[in-house]
Amino acid sequence: MTEAAPIHQLLGALVAAWNAGDATGYADLFAQDADYITFFGQNMAGRAAIEAGHRALFEGPLKGSRLSWGETPPKIRFLRPDVAAIMAGGHPSGDVTQASVITLTAVRDGGRWRFASFQNTRVAAVPGAPS
Repeated sequence: MTEAAPIHQLLGALVAAWNAGDATGYADLFAQDADYITFFGQNMAGRAAIEAGHRALFEGPLKGSRLSWGETPPKIRFLRPDVAAIMAGGHPSGDVTQASVITLTAVRDGGRWRFASFQNTRVAAVPGAPS
């Protein structure tokens, strides 16, 4: 079984960079060619787009927001020793109305773990389904 500590550290660094409003530090956690899908369905393709998009968010509508993984620890599954699939719940500023399910792929990139993909899906009731 592959050691999950470096993945937990990477996830912690993601939260720390978000909470600091550090777009450069946040983007540096992603592979150069990463795909970052927002809960609006927009793809920020590549580290430069991830940085630019988050700079605008951190200086604008998400300024001062805080990211939390919520109550349930992220689930980490190694697909190979150098590739991990991660599922986590998260919400900015502790606002459960903004709760999301986030899936990420982490890869060992030049001896360092980075995220290769990020998908953010807003948690919502299924239309027509019983509550």
